[in-house]
Amino acid sequence: MSILSLLSSDRVFNNLEGGSKKRTLEIISEHLAQSHSDLAEEAVFSGLINRERLGSTGIGDGVAIPHCRLPGLQEAVGVFVRLATPVDFDAIDNRPVDLMFFLLVPEDACDQHLATLGALAEAFSKEENRNKMRSAASDSELMQILESTFN
Repeated sequence: MSILSLLSSDRVFNNLEGGSKKRTLEIISEHLAQSHSDLAEEAVFSGLINRERLGSTGIGDGVAIPHCRLPGLQEAVGVFVRLATPVDFDAIDNRPVDLMFFLLVPEDACDQHLATLGALAEAFSKEENRNKMRSAASDSELMQILESTFN
């Protein structure tokens, strides 16, 4: 599955004011519930926060990939966020996070989930990609950068 197929322009946020790890997870959970009738805000937040309790999804270099599998979800959904101010995310390198790709997948999509996480981690491992994402001036410019990164 292509990373771009997980995103849409209404799920790309540039300069989001998150404030904290928990608050950012709440904001994205709320947005997803409002834009997808088959998602409940509490279920999304619970899935994401429970995954974080197993270990931070902060992969280093200011990047996190919060993710979870959700029962009842029909197809994978992604949200990309560049925070206005980096937040502590308990990342493996102890650096604050400002780039986040949220990934929700159906409960039984194990292989798809792992393959997508691997592709995301590979793209974010490149400093050039991270720098381009951080240079975006608007949601639409950020979407264009993501399209060129994941194409």
